[in-house]
Amino acid sequence: MQTQVKSRERQAHDAPGTSDAVRLGVVSRAYLDRRGATVQALADVSLQAARGSVLAVVGPSGCGKTTLLELICGLQQPDSGMIECEPAVLMPQRDLLLPWLNAVDNAALALRIAGVSRAQARRRGASLFEELGLAGFERARPNELSGGMRQRVAFVRTLLSGKPVLCLDEPFGALDAITRQEMQEWLTGALVREPRTVVLVTHDVEEAIVLADRVVVLSPRPGRVVSELNVEEPRPRSRTDATVVALRERAMQTLAESRAA
Repeated sequence: MQTQVKSRERQAHDAPGTSDAVRLGVVSRAYLDRRGATVQALADVSLQAARGSVLAVVGPSGCGKTTLLELICGLQQPDSGMIECEPAVLMPQRDLLLPWLNAVDNAALALRIAGVSRAQARRRGASLFEELGLAGFERARPNELSGGMRQRVAFVRTLLSGKPVLCLDEPFGALDAITRQEMQEWLTGALVREPRTVVLVTHDVEEAIVLADRVVVLSPRPGRVVSELNVEEPRPRSRTDATVVALRERAMQTLAESRAA
């Protein structure tokens, strides 16, 4: 199969009026492990994310979820298939804040690398700090911030990249349960204030149902799409809402069946 990768800027002339910010068609990807053996990470994955929507991807460990995000962001190339995507940026699970920089300078790092002056970068970062609940912590060092606050700083850094597609890789996976729920609620509000297309990878099915407009379920490696669930309940959503509970059970059943297959 021919491999084809396009940015949205090139695709705009090919498909005017399209509402998808991300589109993958029968994408496969393999890599060599440390012993030199071939590992098939993804096999014939097709999915799409509408512009301005949140798409969640769930699946068992090792099914290629992180590889999928790296393909969308252009950090890897598919072995076969087609990827069409607006410019995308990856926010990894670890915040990767630089300990010698304060919070606002960490957030504005992408701007500085792009040649923006320190003063202007700090102003742009500080404006988002106020909007996203970090006002007063601009000069704090990473070791002075809680886990949730560090993730907020990392999210501001991701927003300041200016990319229309955000790929979030288990952004709350390292947080305790209470902070995790607070951050899920915070992310819902942040995307209202700073709309983006989001592709969210998570191992938490409930998190996916609460945050996303659509949930894609991947099989064990090699990752294949085994189910897609539309979440039509308006946000913010309660975990105890009957629709959320029912969708969670459907997704969990699909995961269990894919493991048994």
